Amino acid sequence: MNHAYKEPLIVQEVAPRDGLQIEKEWVETEDKIALIDGLSACGITRIEAGSFVSPKAIPALRDGDAVFNGIRRGKGVIYVALVPNVKGAERALAAHADELNLVMSASETHNRANMRMSCESSLAGFGDVVRLVERAGSAASLNATVATAFGCPFEGRIDENRVVSIARTYREMGIKGITLADTTGMANPRQVARLVARVLDDVPAADLTLHFHNTRGLGLANVLAAYDAGARRFDAALGGLGGCPFAPGASGNICTEDLANMCEEMGIPTGIDLQKLIALSRTLPSLVGHDVPGQVAKAGRNCDLHPVPEYVRAI
Repeated sequence: MNHAYKEPLIVQEVAPRDGLQIEKEWVETEDKIALIDGLSACGITRIEAGSFVSPKAIPALRDGDAVFNGIRRGKGVIYVALVPNVKGAERALAAHADELNLVMSASETHNRANMRMSCESSLAGFGDVVRLVERAGSAASLNATVATAFGCPFEGRIDENRVVSIARTYREMGIKGITLADTTGMANPRQVARLVARVLDDVPAADLTLHFHNTRGLGLANVLAAYDAGARRFDAALGGLGGCPFAPGASGNICTEDLANMCEEMGIPTGIDLQKLIALSRTLPSLVGHDVPGQVAKAGRNCDLHPVPEYVRAI
């Protein structure tokens, strides 16, 4: 066995925010809280619990304050909030979020479409949030995401030098955590290994997160490529919830239980109770009103299979 595979892989669960934000049917606040509490009970230590954007922009997450104030905070669990600006950051701090996540695209075109502003304006806003957190004397940490880091639906390939430069800029601004996001599932394993290795020259593995989508079926392959390159933290969504508005009908985030199952089969520690996680995932269709893309919750673990009869073995 590759001894590197004994290094723990940390899962950051994003279903309560990234997964639920595109759902058409309203998910009740108490159900969001129950989902988050259920995830922490499975051993998930980082949970993106909500968003503090305008209710008009993302009505599905308009109850962020109530969610953060209602969750049963697990010991050692970090609860992350997505914030778009100072106003959102103020609300997140008031709700006692442990970490604030900011997002800017490497693609200027995508940033204007998604954030309604230039990259320059986004960076200026990030600076305002950094100063707010410093003035508040808050213990909350900061993370900034480089969206479309592996490709843009408008611009195609993204210059890797630009991605590395943005990550460096974030760190220079005082933002400790960095996320590289494959926003529309355009990455491939060789590209991932190359870019992750470059970013790790500037960012410690403990501060780097990878966010992959399974839009073209390469999500878990990209996880392994990044893990082999030294990355140790990955976003994933229970059941594979989520998607991208620029890839209609495409599957969304990599699936948490599928990722945890792969790690268990390979001997990579995660600290996750996979059996509990699968049981929780199986409640999702009734919660969101439709089937979800995850596979392991449908098929079960290898060890759940009945013993194969002798006559089958002989075939």
